Amino acid sequence: MRHHAVTRAARWAVLTFLLAFPAFARAPEGRAAAPEGATSPNRLAREGVTVEFSAKPAGGDGDLREGDYADVSFRITDTSTGRPVRSLAPGAWMDIGQPVAARDKAPLDCRQKMGLYLSGRVGIRPMIDLNSYYVLALNRDSSISVVDPHVGMAGKTYLYAHIALPKPGADWAKTTDDKRLFVTTPRGGQVVVVDAESFKVAGKVDVGGLPVRIVMQRDGRYLWVGDDSAEAARSGVVVIDGAALSVAGRIPTGRGHHEITLSPDDRWAFVSNREEGTVSVIDVQRLAKVKDVKTGLQPISLAYSRLSQALYVADGETGEIAVIDGQRQEVVARIAAKPGLGPMRFTEDGRWGFVVNTRHDTVHVLDISNNRLAHTVPVGKRPFQLAVTGAFAYVRSLDSEKVSMIPLSELGRDQMPRVTDFGAGTETPGAAGPGIAVAAPMVPALGEAAVMVGNPADGNIYFYMEGMVAPMATFRSYGHRPAALEVVNRSLKETEPGVYRTTVRLPAAGTYDVGFVLNSPQLVHCFAADVKVNPALARTGPSLEIAYLVKDRRVPVGQPVTVGFKLIDPDTQQPRTGLGDVGVYYVSSMRHRAQAPVRERGDGVYEATISVPEAGAYYVYVAVPSAKIQLGDLTHLSLIAERTPGATRRR
Repeated sequence: MRHHAVTRAARWAVLTFLLAFPAFARAPEGRAAAPEGATSPNRLAREGVTVEFSAKPAGGDGDLREGDYADVSFRITDTSTGRPVRSLAPGAWMDIGQPVAARDKAPLDCRQKMGLYLSGRVGIRPMIDLNSYYVLALNRDSSISVVDPHVGMAGKTYLYAHIALPKPGADWAKTTDDKRLFVTTPRGGQVVVVDAESFKVAGKVDVGGLPVRIVMQRDGRYLWVGDDSAEAARSGVVVIDGAALSVAGRIPTGRGHHEITLSPDDRWAFVSNREEGTVSVIDVQRLAKVKDVKTGLQPISLAYSRLSQALYVADGETGEIAVIDGQRQEVVARIAAKPGLGPMRFTEDGRWGFVVNTRHDTVHVLDISNNRLAHTVPVGKRPFQLAVTGAFAYVRSLDSEKVSMIPLSELGRDQMPRVTDFGAGTETPGAAGPGIAVAAPMVPALGEAAVMVGNPADGNIYFYMEGMVAPMATFRSYGHRPAALEVVNRSLKETEPGVYRTTVRLPAAGTYDVGFVLNSPQLVHCFAADVKVNPALARTGPSLEIAYLVKDRRVPVGQPVTVGFKLIDPDTQQPRTGLGDVGVYYVSSMRHRAQAPVRERGDGVYEATISVPEAGAYYVYVAVPSAKIQLGDLTHLSLIAERTPGATRRR
């Protein structure tokens, strides 16, 4: 499945193109280049294809305004026939070319910035990446935090949006197109519908009882909600019509908590009944229970293997895993483990299964080829959750701040798989105490060999890239305690033949450069979008605006560099003078940090001289405590330090 619009190979191909044809990477000073074939500002015809760019307010017409959401699309057609060109992988970025308060355009031309984005330089990112995703945290309070996972070098996380729920959420499910999210609220007896494009509550479905687990069919037709009501007559599942958002049926199945899974073809729904020791089989077409299968004393988790076409049921009391044939719907095997079993996960191909054992601090590895235990692997104390990527099974334990990793490549051998780990917090998850959420606190990152891990005890989200010894980034949750994580894909998607679209929020007013790249055929182009000032947001931002007075962001290593900037009152657009506590701080991609003294030059202009000892990316931040401007509140300046010919490396 392709998650990101621009693959690494495509990035390198386009970057090579930019380097080979520098005319496409530069424009005459003061104006953007107009490549041959650009017949209008929002239309490009070249290399046999026509690209039409559009940016409109989400769900309406009128001007684009800062703080609002916008639908961004690229329609790609064959120039000669007008037919849509399908199954492409375009990449695009939006960055401020000229802020409202600035008199001049940004020092770097749009195509020059695109070359930096494609080169993969650490920390060099556009204001809006149309090839990205967002991390959603289901918090222990009644809210969902939406975090932009791209963190600046100052370590400041961008809280993209905050969604208030009527009651705390327990579990969630999303549509396959990532446009809607459904959250169960046991204390409210509701399923809350969240618009995952605008990140706002879009409705509620009253289901009553105690809704906990929720699963969506792959075809989106039905949502299956486990009702853990104490009333035996209603304890079972509530089926919600995914289009009408209304209750389509109620099916009592038995007492106790209900886990739910579906066959890969959405033909059968399987619902566990913890206090009955059974699994109910439901015919999805008729919304009727077919039979109850006795599996043990306490069915604790369910998982379906695509490879064996069978359902696996872990029993917490007996320590057995019952295997139910998906067609015959009867137990065909039992795999003996140990009491204390918990959540279970399978690899994507269904070849291997993993079941945590909380009592014995282990993970049982199931070999689906023979329905036997392949390994019992020691992990952290009280393991309680699993996540599986293409290379590892990740195990989170209540009494350990570390996440254990089991390599899939070592399964099935005579020796025990080696277990590595990484720290995901300063406190153990168990220190947060009991919580309501049952959704997973770990989720694979889209399109990357990486995983996101939430820690409700210290309130942070950790980003771990496979192969590293520690998380690469930590995302703050702004006072909330993340109990579960989900990822929403915001890459350009082909929503109709030849139309590649996504929804973004516009963080600031100004003229945006919209960079567009295509690998085959090779196209590199810059469109533009004007975003108006939003009067409703006039007083919600920082008390100052900043305009950097730097002509060239490429600076020589080992020589002093003067950074000038102008501070402006956002309401009056007049320069702010006499600010005696302006501070300039700069950090490199190699974590070199320093502070530079600031001089006032008059008319709101200030400057500082910095020293760049090594080649690489540098980021300049301005703080003004008297104006309540902290590091990261104002737009930072990025510089590229380059070694001049003949210069010696500093030792």
